[in-house]
Amino acid sequence: MDAIETLIEQGIRFIWGGDVWPGLLVPLLLLTGLFLTILVKGLQFRQLGPSLWLALIKRKEETEEGDISHYAALMTALAATIGTGNIAGVATAIASGGPGALFWMWITGLVGMATKYAEALLGVKYRRQDAKGEMSGGPMFYLTEGIGGGFGAFLGIFFAIAAAIAAFGIGNMVQSNSVADAVEGAFNVPTWVTGVVLALGAGAVIIGGIKSIGRFTSAFVPFMAVAYMLAATVVLVMNAAELPGAIGLVFSDAFTGNAVAGGAIGTVIRFGVARGIFSNESGLGTGGIAAAAAQTTQPVRQALVSMTQTFIDTLVVCSFTGLAIVSTGAWETGETGAALTQVAFADGLGAAGDIVIAISIAFFAFSTLLGWSYFGERCMDRLFGRVMVAPYRVVFCIAVFVGAIGGLELVWDFADMMNGLMALPNLVGLLLLSGVIARETREYFSSDAAFELGGPGSTRLRNRSEGR
Repeated sequence: MDAIETLIEQGIRFIWGGDVWPGLLVPLLLLTGLFLTILVKGLQFRQLGPSLWLALIKRKEETEEGDISHYAALMTALAATIGTGNIAGVATAIASGGPGALFWMWITGLVGMATKYAEALLGVKYRRQDAKGEMSGGPMFYLTEGIGGGFGAFLGIFFAIAAAIAAFGIGNMVQSNSVADAVEGAFNVPTWVTGVVLALGAGAVIIGGIKSIGRFTSAFVPFMAVAYMLAATVVLVMNAAELPGAIGLVFSDAFTGNAVAGGAIGTVIRFGVARGIFSNESGLGTGGIAAAAAQTTQPVRQALVSMTQTFIDTLVVCSFTGLAIVSTGAWETGETGAALTQVAFADGLGAAGDIVIAISIAFFAFSTLLGWSYFGERCMDRLFGRVMVAPYRVVFCIAVFVGAIGGLELVWDFADMMNGLMALPNLVGLLLLSGVIARETREYFSSDAAFELGGPGSTRLRNRSEGR
């Protein structure tokens, strides 16, 4: 076990860096997101309103090209990202990196919207049907087919292997571990009992594949997200006088690291970016896998829908958690993970705070299990064919139980390392395929497809396209 921990620690230092200098992935994530933001001319800011309308109001297209509506695809992606990262992950970032870590989560989210847009666009463009007739796409396809040659094939296979394994960390054991810990603390339920319940519940949904997952998450995800934010709003209102100072501390500490023992600015950035990507997954490539299942004829249109996932996850949900922790002063208690968020919510909700967080973590984590089971099985299908999908689902459910009774620190570290191994080939691919992204975007916004669905901004787009 010591050898494994040492190996994981060395991997994390190489990928994410240490206390002073960021590793390979931090600058690559931020610079890739910034480059893509410039490439698409700040599309995530200019088209956020129309994209939210298309995602949450319009919801679907009248086409049979795909397995689920683009709203269901978005909810499946959100199910995978709105998880313990929004509760325990934010808390861990602030506990380890100080309030300034929240600022770097925001930055990761803002530039990550462009990254998510690019992943989804390529995911739909290069998708294909599997042996059962279901759509399959994502980095394992657009790296192989978009880049081509031996290098593209290597990147695609490497991603598929890393993602299939990573699904057991970020999307499985981390989730069940956090749920078991929170439920045990709030309700005194043994961790093994929670593990059994989660494993059986996940199995009941994922056995039906993406259509079953899409139906469940379409109803479940909005309910759990809104309920959690309403509870967090109560906490913020109860501490309204402290909120301006908390926001100021987030910004000031982002560049000084004064709130961290030793004042290490590298720690602030590392934990902010690491937990940011853990939460919204921009750069990991999973956005392309979910988007590929959508019923759509336009890669850009689904990409616009998909980029709202990062906005909702990080700029909205994570902000509620982070500001609650900082404004209540809970971040100075020495707690970490879900326990820290429980301290913050208890400040505004009293004894009910523990219960709210325990239930929220259970809901968030369960939905994440569903989303990541789909990501993992798509990778297994790419590597070994449809025959391995059913066995993968069984092993995935078993791992849910294992994660529930395991130690938190090793599970988190494993998830961090595997996230990086997924992100590296994907980010390289996004840079190499940036010409495709730019061309598809340009052609879409110069055609009738950009406004044929109506909604906010459609008249302005039509006028511009007609030279008015």
